Amino acid sequence: MSKTFPFLLAAVLAVSACSAPRTRPTSSAASAANPVATDVAQPLANDNLNAVAWTQTAIERDLIYRQTYHAAELQLTRALADPRWDALASDERKNALDATLKPAVILDIDETVLDNSPYQARLVANDASYNEFTWAEWCREENAKAVPGALEFTRLAVQNGVTVFYLSNRAQDLGDATVANLRKAGLPVAEDENVFLGLGTVVPGCEQNGSEKGCRRELIARRHRVLLQVGDQIGDFVDVLANTPKGRIQAVAPYLAWIGERWFVLPNPTYGSWEPALFNNDWSQPANERRRQKQAALRTD
Repeated sequence: MSKTFPFLLAAVLAVSACSAPRTRPTSSAASAANPVATDVAQPLANDNLNAVAWTQTAIERDLIYRQTYHAAELQLTRALADPRWDALASDERKNALDATLKPAVILDIDETVLDNSPYQARLVANDASYNEFTWAEWCREENAKAVPGALEFTRLAVQNGVTVFYLSNRAQDLGDATVANLRKAGLPVAEDENVFLGLGTVVPGCEQNGSEKGCRRELIARRHRVLLQVGDQIGDFVDVLANTPKGRIQAVAPYLAWIGERWFVLPNPTYGSWEPALFNNDWSQPANERRRQKQAALRTD
């Protein structure tokens, strides 16, 4: 046998392998007949990968935050000058506006003033899902950084005598860690007033509806005129009675003229009440069923 024949044979086999169609077999028989065409099964892609990658790496995200907070700064001057200016939903202002009310702004915390994308990135890296234990652990690390634009806006507010309230659905027992994180990130926290209002805050005379923030906004309004609100969820501005796509639209519809004037909305593609609205708010469903319903909500025309 010629010494060159094995090499020629190997070359022919290599070319044949490269030219074989890379299609997924439809049966075990097809796989046996054409083993080269068998693809190794891959795990499902993590639905949150692109959202977290965008949040952490896209300059467009930072610019949107800066743009939003800059617009809020411009409106702050107008709001201070107008004693009738109020940024509360109509049913949350129980008392009259008068000169005794101190000016305030209400800000959500997570993804509004603090960036928790490292926690989301850990979930993606570990193929894990949110749970209260790991979330509390992250909060107690006190390492979340301020989002772009938040420092400039909150410091401007304080310089103009405006109290900054942080209205969050972080549990109230995370208050100390949260306030420490806010200060560590450079955000102003008033010393003479409780400005962290977490989930579980008791509001006398107001019946609270789950995690909705209406009662806590009403509490702030008892002593303050609310100039602006900033958040990344519709619930940061108004209570949502029906968390469905239609219900969410209806909740904000009366206040569309306030967007960019009194209410400033930030993007959050990584999580939020928009997601369970797509699968009837039923987290007990298997993940693949929730995913199917989210896919079914997509528009293709």
